[in-house]
Amino acid sequence: MTTIAVTGASGFCGSHVATTAAARGAEVLCVGRRPGPVGRHVPWDAAREVPDLHGADLVVHCAAAVGDPVPGSPAEAALHAVNVDGTARLLDAAAGRPVVWVSSASVYAPGPGRSRITEDHPVRGHLNAYGRTKAAGEALALAAGAVVLRPRAVYGAGDPHLVPRLLSRVRRGRLMLPGPSVRLSLTAVENLADACLSAADWPPGAYNIADPVPYDRDEAIRAVLRAHGKRVRIGHLPCRSSTPRRAPPRGWPGCSAEGSRRSPVTPWTSWRPRSSWTWAGPHPRGGQRAGPWRTTQLPYRAHDLAMSGRAPPSQRRRQPSTPAFPGAIMPTEDHGRTAVGAKILAAVVLLALMPLVIYFMVSFQESGAFP
Repeated sequence: MTTIAVTGASGFCGSHVATTAAARGAEVLCVGRRPGPVGRHVPWDAAREVPDLHGADLVVHCAAAVGDPVPGSPAEAALHAVNVDGTARLLDAAAGRPVVWVSSASVYAPGPGRSRITEDHPVRGHLNAYGRTKAAGEALALAAGAVVLRPRAVYGAGDPHLVPRLLSRVRRGRLMLPGPSVRLSLTAVENLADACLSAADWPPGAYNIADPVPYDRDEAIRAVLRAHGKRVRIGHLPCRSSTPRRAPPRGWPGCSAEGSRRSPVTPWTSWRPRSSWTWAGPHPRGGQRAGPWRTTQLPYRAHDLAMSGRAPPSQRRRQPSTPAFPGAIMPTEDHGRTAVGAKILAAVVLLALMPLVIYFMVSFQESGAFP
């Protein structure tokens, strides 16, 4: 019987990997701070300790710290301790065992020309600490001869990030999205779990993982909302620069030649699972693989959701000046003029009432009501 060590088995992706491995007859070691859904728990603090991988035949590393902390903050150091230093300790403990390291599409460099992304796309220029630390961690894994998987926006049952974020953006039965709908590549968590368990036989290197075809953003979001019993109207925010005097540069990712905002379309060009229940075909780097591949839910894209669900401009708070995703052009706020108008109106009313207030104060003084 094969023994598979799954780090981060109590998390979203790791729990699906552990459950799938157990269902296929493998013995599972759930390595992490908390027990996983199946198998034996092996305690491990990725930020401080070397894991005990005794008896494991394969290591699937799903443990990771997520977030977007301020550069130089203790929170960023915590991300580095888990995603980079923790990876180094894991690779030392693996001692020659095959390692499948789950990375992220966040490692890819943002910029113009992201319509097609392959594994040869540059890994640099990350916009946040998560992307930087994942890129540094996977570099260690690649140097050690591991198989690195780069899934795109993982979704599925038990998702603690994408679905809650989507539902939280609904305001008064309306969901506002930036610009027109686009097609997006995403990854069902079942497909990622299957890839993790199949990748042990793949040649070392980096592999994009995604569902067979891209999805239409708005249609996918409607399906998610219907599945959660939400009757929501989808609106689209006009795509304008947060600085009216400056037009967005031509060729900026997600912007048309006229400078209007469009979300980047990033379909993966490498291997993908087919949607049929049985699948076998040549691996892009040689070899064969076979297994059931399926997509169980319609998804949406995390980066687009970071800007979704906005109320109309007059009902929104001022947006931060920092773009929320690669090439984002923040929408112009209209509430500034509304606030100025309210102040002018209040001043006019106060001036109109002032004579009446003075009259009553004088009357009360003459009548002795005031000392």
